Formats: sequence, structure tokens, C-alpha cells
Amino acid sequence: MLNWDKLRIFHTVAEAGSFTHASERLRLTQSSISRQISALEQSLGVALFHRHARGLALTEQGETLYETAQELATRVRDAEAAIGESLDRPSGPLRITTSVAFGSMWLTERLKDFVEMYPEIAISLIVREDQLNLSMRQADVAIRLERPEQPDLIQRPLFTLKHAAYAAPDYLERWGMPHRLEDLKGHKLLAYDETYYSTVTNINWLLDAASNNSKEHYPALRVNNIYGIFRACAAGMGIASLPDYMANMTSGLVPVLPEHEGPQYQAYFVYPEEMRNSRRIVVLRDFLLRRIKEDKR
Repeated sequence: MLNWDKLRIFHTVAEAGSFTHASERLRLTQSSISRQISALEQSLGVALFHRHARGLALTEQGETLYETAQELATRVRDAEAAIGESLDRPSGPLRITTSVAFGSMWLTERLKDFVEMYPEIAISLIVREDQLNLSMRQADVAIRLERPEQPDLIQRPLFTLKHAAYAAPDYLERWGMPHRLEDLKGHKLLAYDETYYSTVTNINWLLDAASNNSKEHYPALRVNNIYGIFRACAAGMGIASLPDYMANMTSGLVPVLPEHEGPQYQAYFVYPEEMRNSRRIVVLRDFLLRRIKEDKR
């Protein structure tokens, strides 16, 4: 018979990818975790992990057990949340996922007030460029910067993000202010690197404008993360296309060619159909919609 404690440790190790990271999450020593995994493997008579220098990888048998452990862990979390939500106020864990830039800048600033309003809700914010699978309950709710394609997800539009060109005052003092799109040819541009994750909209519209069907314009820097581009722009490395929520959070950046707008895209509040009646998700959704309305005033 499977021991839940050992299964819980196995599940955490599988998600963490190493004993070191699992030790930090579980607050157990690496040697203790290693003994538990070895005991579980011995009781099952199979190897659950391939051990190599870079960490751990699940074996075929380990993948099978992980699917079961994932399902059990989800049920336990749901049970805990259901018990918490049977009280007067919503409570329990709530895992939110979104992109690195949006989560690190726009969302965290607003979550401060939400956490103060609902201290019984334990927020976990997962920021990454790839999208977690909500149907598999890798997260409870997502804020997506493109329309979700999965049909079994509930999606609520939040607001429209607009891109425009910005630069730091130090950069403009050194290189001058461009007055036409053609002037971009003589400037240092910061671009999005789509090698790892391609975006739906043309974030690199400034590069296209600088090239203008002529010789390709090479950017001063490519970054595969909008937050990284923002930091480079604020440091004076060049002109960048940034979403308006970033520019509105700092008075340091200066609009460049304001008569020319970049791409626009919609942000969505997304969660699984089975979580429709979760009070934690409902209060978060209503809170964000209220804050967005207040921000527009």
C-alpha cells in the first residue's frame, strides 16, 4: 500500500526536479528526502527517477506514479479549499499564473491590497513565459495576454494593453529624439527575442519600421522577456516597444514618436469550468475588475 507521506515527498521532488529544490519546499534535509524516495522505490520494486548531474528525471514508471500523485494532490487542495470556503469568508490556497513582466509589475502591485482584504486566502504567484495547464490544475487561475484556445476554460476580458515606443532621458540626451519612423535607422533599438516563445502580436514593430523593406536593422539587444526589455530601456540602452502599464508605473521613461501606436492585445482572466463556484476566484476576479475601473479614472 502506498504511503501518503512518501507519495507527497515524491510528488514534490518530481515537480522540483532535484533533491535540493525539494528540500527547500519541504523543509527537510536532502538525505531524509533521498531515503524516503529510495524506500518508496524499494517498496514498489522500480526506479522512479533517472539520477544525473543536472538533477532528476522521471522514469516511465515514475511518470505513471506522478500522474496519480498529481491527481491526489489536487483533490487534497480542493478539499482544503472547500472546507475553508464553507466559512463566512473565502479562504485556502489560490495559485495564480501569468507572464513574468505582467506578474512582476502590474499584478504584484495590486495583490498587496487583495492580500490585506482577504488574509485567509494563501496566494501563490507563478510567473513564467510558457502557459501552465489549468485543466490539469497546474494553477487555479491565469491572467493570459492572449485569448485562450482551450474550450473548457472560462475567460473574462480584463482590459486592452497597448504598446508604444519609449526611451530613457539619458538615452535621448545622448542620441537625440527621433521625429519620424525613418529616423529609427540611426538609433539603438531593443527587441523581443522570439526564439523561445513567439508572441501573437508584432512586438518588434519598431524593427520593421527601421528596416522599412531595406537593409535589416539589427537591434542593440534582444531579450526573450518584456520585463528584461523594460529594464534595459530604463537603463538607457535604447528605444523599446513597451505596454502602457509599464510606462504608467514609472515617470522616468519618455514617449517616442507618440503619434505611432504599436500592437494592442487583450488580457483575460481565465480559470477552469470546475472552479466556477470557487469564492476565492470570484473575489479575485471582482477585485481586479474593480481596480481596473479605478485605474481608468
